Amino acid sequence: MSHSDAPLLPGPKARAIIDRDRAVVARSYVRDYPFVMSHGRGAEVWDVDGNRFIDFAAGIAVCSTGHSHPAVIQAVKAAADRFLHISPDYWHEGQVRLAEVIGELDPVSGPAMCFFGNSGTEAVEAALKLARYATGRPRFIGFLGGFHGRSMGALAFTASKYTQQQGFFPSMPGVTHVPYPNSYRPLLRGEDQGQAVLAYIEQLFQQNVPASEVAAILVEPVQGEGGYLVPPDGFLTGLRSLCDQHGILLIFDEVQSGIGRTGRMFAWQHSGVRPDIITLAKGLGSGLPIGLCVAARQVMEKWPAGAHANTFGGNPIACAAALATLDLVRGGYLDNARVAGGRLMEQLQTLAAEFPCIGDVRGYGLMIGIDLVTDRASRTPAQALARAVMNRAYHNGLLVLTCGASGIRVIPPLMIETALLDEGLTRLRRSLEEALAMKL
Repeated sequence: MSHSDAPLLPGPKARAIIDRDRAVVARSYVRDYPFVMSHGRGAEVWDVDGNRFIDFAAGIAVCSTGHSHPAVIQAVKAAADRFLHISPDYWHEGQVRLAEVIGELDPVSGPAMCFFGNSGTEAVEAALKLARYATGRPRFIGFLGGFHGRSMGALAFTASKYTQQQGFFPSMPGVTHVPYPNSYRPLLRGEDQGQAVLAYIEQLFQQNVPASEVAAILVEPVQGEGGYLVPPDGFLTGLRSLCDQHGILLIFDEVQSGIGRTGRMFAWQHSGVRPDIITLAKGLGSGLPIGLCVAARQVMEKWPAGAHANTFGGNPIACAAALATLDLVRGGYLDNARVAGGRLMEQLQTLAAEFPCIGDVRGYGLMIGIDLVTDRASRTPAQALARAVMNRAYHNGLLVLTCGASGIRVIPPLMIETALLDEGLTRLRRSLEEALAMKL
């Protein structure tokens, strides 16, 4: 698709649906550009006017196996033929089997038990309630730039944009935020930002936050919405040591980074540091709503019957989708994410050598962030440029999302083929060139 034959976007059918939406759907959703989906296959999607796009957003890292994977669809249909719902007052084999498979993946310190929810936010809420109940402690440590959800408990930790908490204060009390180690834009003194943050937390424990009152530290092993930040080597190890020293639970939020996204089943495997509790969602169900709070059995068993529950957790169709997803991820898509991610990183670094506005490229597997700057010396975020690149990408038939101060995140489905990856990168280059020509 050359620039001259690019379609006028959005098309008439898309505009009509967007007009209808304005009257009946809450305005609180953030819609960055007017893409109205008709259908998708693999890493390609089409809008209602028939325009084709390559998907480098994957429904915010949800569509891990691509759009409408036949194996996932078949699993969903087979489950729907049996029954659509049974409440958690009862049992069904699919829920038990999914918990067994998760346990086989060895996600936490010790044998694992699962609590089932319907989203990442619900998984985080469960983790927070479990940590308070199991430890009898009221306080938590969270991180600046983190995103953990929008319900009042999870929102107390979410700190990637002030607009997420604006108008909702006070949220759940007891959360103290500390800097997330950002080697590209350091907030603290010291060459090793991981060690600087650990020292900051230790100082908090000595002067402001009694460690004996802290139930848990909640952290993303790769920070997502806050900018796709990879912590320095040794940081998660040090965090684990701090928790062990003070009897604090370590919770990893892997809602975005888990289930193969980084080329490992869990992002923590890049460091070898195991959590006591892990939260999973997004890529787990290939698009169906499911979230898990997975904890070491010795922690989860402290919850008695009735301490926490829900109506839809463990839905049989969502469990079937998750089981099919895990089969596909373990059956080859995990390896593809690692190999394709290496190719993606190499080509983005080549792009960075050509475009001085690319200050940094970072991430693992198919979870990569491109940090755009006004100039490399100051590393000043180029926010307007990032938004312009995202919007030009849409007009060039590519779906991407922003993150952090001025980042573009590249998170295609884990099954993406080399030809589509390269075609998407060509469209991204064109979008960058066009955005720069706008002289923002």
